[in-house]
Amino acid sequence: MVVTDPNLAKLPPVATVLESLADEKVECTLFDRVHVEPTDTSLREAIGFAQHEAFDAFVAVGGGSAIDTAKAANLYSTYPADFLDYVNPPIGKGKPLPGELKPLFAVPTTAGTGSETTGVVIFDLTEMRAKTGIANRRLKPTLGMIDPENTRTLPPMVAASSGLDVFCHALESYTALPFNRRTPRPQRPLLRPAYQGSNPISDVWSAEAVRIAARYLPRAVEDPGDEEARGKMLLAASYAGIGFGNAGVTLPHGMSYPVSGMVRDYRPPDYAVDEPLVPHGISVVLNAPAVFRFTGPACPERHLQAAAFMGADVSGANLADAGKILADRVVEFMQRLKIPNGLSAVGYTRADIPAMVRATLPQRRVLDVAPLPVGEEELARLFEDSMVVW
Repeated sequence: MVVTDPNLAKLPPVATVLESLADEKVECTLFDRVHVEPTDTSLREAIGFAQHEAFDAFVAVGGGSAIDTAKAANLYSTYPADFLDYVNPPIGKGKPLPGELKPLFAVPTTAGTGSETTGVVIFDLTEMRAKTGIANRRLKPTLGMIDPENTRTLPPMVAASSGLDVFCHALESYTALPFNRRTPRPQRPLLRPAYQGSNPISDVWSAEAVRIAARYLPRAVEDPGDEEARGKMLLAASYAGIGFGNAGVTLPHGMSYPVSGMVRDYRPPDYAVDEPLVPHGISVVLNAPAVFRFTGPACPERHLQAAAFMGADVSGANLADAGKILADRVVEFMQRLKIPNGLSAVGYTRADIPAMVRATLPQRRVLDVAPLPVGEEELARLFEDSMVVW
């Protein structure tokens, strides 16, 4: 089963995959109905397609939406279950996967999600108008094929949004609660959550992802013909995926779910969609400056180091200013890449904050690895501070 979206189905990356499979006499069927920012409805459609055909392997061609859709189709066609059985609690039951899945090969066409390296599926639960997910190491693709040729046609705003998602993946995992402070501790290894908290291994990948993205993201956005920049951003996305796939993401991602799930009429430039959409990377980064100002006191040295990875001069900096310094550096990148100025710029008002808080609170998978604990009051203040970023 070759999984992609309707736009990519007309472009060279999908044609190359189909030709390669045909050359090797591998029979395949194309599923080209992936929904940009998947929903439970769109995932169910792909799952039904996979169950009907009884495939023995999967190839995903596209961004995180296509790769995550293929993961879900692989899971539920291999181990059929009620849809919410594998979904993260408290929304779903969070049941462990019964066994190994079928081979899944991921061919990313965006430099952002790092989904080719992670055991996570993210989607909108339409009934709640909020994002949730499925997380298990067995969801990780068998192989990720990284080729800058596949991002050659990436429009500027798509490249900017997905690239900022790389930054946030890496920055959040680098500043997450340390793994040895995460509670409750599981009774046995099988019950460990996918997101462990920051640790010496994830730090290596996350730090390098920030360094690469800081150097190459503006180039990749401003000059689509810059093959070196596009290749480096694909590597940064995968590096960040390995980092956050072990450590976890925190508040910017947790708060992003209602931002994308409650969208009314915002339509971003460069996205070929017929419905309102706040792209994932934008929904995340809009909250990031307020979050880093808030979490700075929890681990100021890490916030300063992260800012240095992004190119900030932190020599002689006061630890008390660490969160602000990192937040200011993120804002500089948002401005250069022409990202909307806060939640108000994508259609939200202060009247939406209570609903956004309610939709964020169930995201325990990410809130539990935040470096500082948060409740309704803290989340409301962070959303308030994110209405206008600069």
